[in-house]
Order: sequence, then structure tokens, then C-alpha cells
Amino acid sequence: MTVSMGDANPNSRLYPARPLLAVSVACFRDGKVLLATRTRPPAKGALTLPGGLVEPGEHLTEAALRELREEVGAEAEIVGFNGHAERIERDGDGRTKHHYVIASFVARWVAGEPKPGPEAGEIVWADPNALDGLPLTDGLRALLRRGAGILESA
Repeated sequence: MTVSMGDANPNSRLYPARPLLAVSVACFRDGKVLLATRTRPPAKGALTLPGGLVEPGEHLTEAALRELREEVGAEAEIVGFNGHAERIERDGDGRTKHHYVIASFVARWVAGEPKPGPEAGEIVWADPNALDGLPLTDGLRALLRRGAGILESA
């Protein structure tokens, strides 16, 4: 199927008419951060933070905690805002295939043993200072370093 920019569906994740607002959460427990492999594009198979799209009428922190609960079954409390990330992927013709603006939060684990699901594959509690050799989404190392700092000062 060929999609032109004029035919873009405003609700589509693929070739969106505008950037999509999403959230992620760096959930820390005993000095380690919860990561999960992505089960679908973009960045399928890479380790990343749990997260997803914000629903209409939902506060960003509510969305972050909901996504954490829905994706991996963990509960947490937000301790701070960790900045934003952008994920833009273009196809071979230069058209915007994916465009997400992600508000990222830092949280402290409260309850629930994380488990894989339809959107989160393998679950890893990782040392944010020992990520060499792990397949990470772009920019995740810097985000985790900032997140650990926010957690320490909270």
C-alpha cells in the first residue's frame, strides 16, 4: 500500500500526520533499572524503557505508570521528569514512517514482579553503569545516566 502525506491517517502510528505523544519510565529497584525488549518496530528487539502513547485526557505521569503496569505488571511511584526523547524514522523515499515525542520519567519500584507481554519481550534489571554489549535504543544510555542522578537526589 502506498501512502502519501496527503492520505496520512491522523491516528496512525505508521506514516503519522503529526508527531505522536508518548511516555516512558525508568523504573529503578535496588540500583538497577527495568528494561524490556521491544516486540515491534521501531527498534524491534532492542532493550528500552516501558512506555507507550498518552491517551486523551490522561496526565503524562498517569500514562507513564499505566504503561508500566500494562506492559510489564510493575507498580512504581514517579520521582521526577527525565526530559524528552524523539524517535523519527524515515523510509527509503525520505518520508516520515514513525515520529514519536517521548516524555520520560524516573520512578521507584513499589510492587509487582515484571513479566513479558505482547509489547515487552525479555525483561532485564540492568545496572545503568554496565550496559556495554546490550542492544539499546538510541539515546537510552544518556537517559539512564540522568535518571540515576534524579533518583539519587530525590
